[in-house]
Amino acid sequence: MKQHLALLLWAANPEAPHLCATPFFHAAAAAAMDIEVEIYFSSKSVLLLVPGVAAAITAGQPGDPSIYAHMQQAVKFGARFIACSDALAAHRVARDSLIPEVAAFGGAAAFVGRALSPEWATLTF
Repeated sequence: MKQHLALLLWAANPEAPHLCATPFFHAAAAAAMDIEVEIYFSSKSVLLLVPGVAAAITAGQPGDPSIYAHMQQAVKFGARFIACSDALAAHRVARDSLIPEVAAFGGAAAFVGRALSPEWATLTF
């Protein structure tokens, strides 16, 4: 059984909040099962890493937990957030202005490396 899971966030972004909670549910579930989890934020998903952005949106109705609350739960269980440097630059977001949960920086090569490894499973959202 694979013991590592890499998630690529591409479509999950602040403009589509209804798509944003599910990746973090999957990440939290896998991490709770002692699976090593890395979440790669690419494209517009890096905007979720800007302080206040994910905290201001929910995947459902007002009063539901914020996307940031879902993100924090995934991290609490052990998921690591990895921000794409190119996506940050494309959206003019400075590395030093991100939420504290960001653990590392890495992009396409890092995720593709995980996808090609027989030890890692991958999911794309």
